[in-house]
Amino acid sequence: MSTDPPSPPPDKPVLGTRLISLAVASALLMEFIDSTALSTALPTLARAFSVDPIHLKLALTSYILALAVFTPASGWAAERFGARRVFMTAMVVFLAGSALCGLSRNLEALVASRILQGIGGAMMTPVARLIVVGSTPKDKLIRAMGWFTMPALIGPLIGPPLAGLVLSVADWPWIFYLNLPIGLLGMTAVMRFVPKSQPADMGRFDTLGFLLSAVAISGLVVVAETAGLSLLPWWGQITVLTLALASGWLYLRKAMVTPKPILDLGLLKYRTFRASLLGGAFVRLGIGASPFLLPLLLQVALGWSPLKASMVTLGTGVGVMIARPFAAVSLKRFGFRTQLAFFVTLTAILTAAPGFFRPGTPMLLMTGALFLAGFARSNQFIAANTIAYADVPQAKVAAASTLAAVAQQVGLALGVSFGGLMLHLARGHDDHLTPDRFTWPFVAIGLVTLLALPVYLRLDRDAGSEISGRARVST
Repeated sequence: MSTDPPSPPPDKPVLGTRLISLAVASALLMEFIDSTALSTALPTLARAFSVDPIHLKLALTSYILALAVFTPASGWAAERFGARRVFMTAMVVFLAGSALCGLSRNLEALVASRILQGIGGAMMTPVARLIVVGSTPKDKLIRAMGWFTMPALIGPLIGPPLAGLVLSVADWPWIFYLNLPIGLLGMTAVMRFVPKSQPADMGRFDTLGFLLSAVAISGLVVVAETAGLSLLPWWGQITVLTLALASGWLYLRKAMVTPKPILDLGLLKYRTFRASLLGGAFVRLGIGASPFLLPLLLQVALGWSPLKASMVTLGTGVGVMIARPFAAVSLKRFGFRTQLAFFVTLTAILTAAPGFFRPGTPMLLMTGALFLAGFARSNQFIAANTIAYADVPQAKVAAASTLAAVAQQVGLALGVSFGGLMLHLARGHDDHLTPDRFTWPFVAIGLVTLLALPVYLRLDRDAGSEISGRARVST
C-alpha cells in the first residue's frame, strides 16, 4: 500500500488560480471603467471648467503619457520590491489620483491629478500580469489569463452607460469617486488571495536611460498636444522639441552599450515585431482620437445627453467583445497577413464613418457602424499583438512586451493630439462645434489608420503560421 499523502482535490488549484486572477482583475476593472467613463464626461467637464472642449484632450493625454513614461519601470520594481507590494502601492496611488480628480476645480488641477492616476495605472496592469503568470501553473495559464482579461471586455461595456447614468443623476466628480469603493474592494481581495513574493536582486536600475526616455517621450507628446492651440509660444515648442530629440538621440547611444536598457530598441530587428509596432502605431494614431472626438460630436454638436450618447458608443464595446472568439478561427483560415490587411482597411473606413453622422442619421445606423468598427478594430489588434512575438526569442519576450506597451501608449496619446488638432483646424475661427466640423477630423484619422496597410502587406504570406495553425503555402 502506498504511503504517499493523498493528493489535494483537483478543484483547489483551479479555484486558487481563479481567485488570484479575479483579485487583480477586480482592481484593473476600475482602471478600464475610469478611462471609458471619462471620455463620456468630457463635454460636461468642459462646461464645468468653462474651457474650450478641445482643450479637454489634456485630461486624456496626460494619463496616457504617465502610462508611457512609467510602464518601463514596473517590471524592475515588481521584481525588486515584490509584485504584491508594488501592486498595492500602485492602487493607493491610483485611488489618491481619483479622489483628487473629483476635487479638481480647474483643468490644470485635473491634468495634474490624471498624471498621478497614470503613475498608479502604469504599475497596475504590467505587475498584475506578472502576478498571474508567476502564481499559475503553465497548464492553468490560459484559463487564468481568461479571467484576468475580463476587465478589458467588461470595462468598455460598463464605463460609458455608467458615466451617462451618473451624469444624469449626480455631478461629474462622482465619475471619479466611484473608483474608491471599487478600488478598496480590489485591495481587500488582493490582500486576501494574492500570495507575497520574495524580492529579487535585479541589479542597478537604468536610471539615466529611464530619465532620457521619459524626457524624449514627454517632450514629443507635449509638442503634439500644444501644436496649433497657442498653449505654448513657438519658441517654447521649439525648445521642448529640441530637448526631446536630443534626449532620444542620447538614449539611442546609451542603449547600444547598456546590457539591459529600460527600452530594448534592438528588438526592432525582428521583422514581425517591427511590423506589429509600426503598423500598430499608425492604427493607434488614427483610432486614438475616437474616444475624444466621438463624445464631442454626439453631445456638443448633436446636443445629445451623456446617457443617450453612451447607448450609441456601447456598440463599440460589444463589437470588441464579440470579435475575440472569431479572431482565432479567422487567423487559422486566412493567416496573419490577410487578416491584418483586411481588418485594417475596414477599421480605417469605419473609423472615418462618424464624421458623416448628422442630426437625421438613425441611432440604429450609428450604433451598427460603431459595432462594426469595434469588431474590425479588435480583430486587427488581436492579430497584430499576437504576431509581434512570433520571431522574438523567449528570453526577450518580457522586454518586447514592455517596449510594445510603451509604443501603444505613445501612439494613443499622439492620436488624441492629432484628432484635437484636426478639429481645431476644421473649426477655424468659429467657436461652434457643428456636425459638419467633424467630417474632416474623422476622415483624417481614418486615412492615418490606412497607413498601416502597406506595412502589413510587406509581411511574408506565411508569417506567424506556427502560431495561427495555418498550413504554410507551398511555393
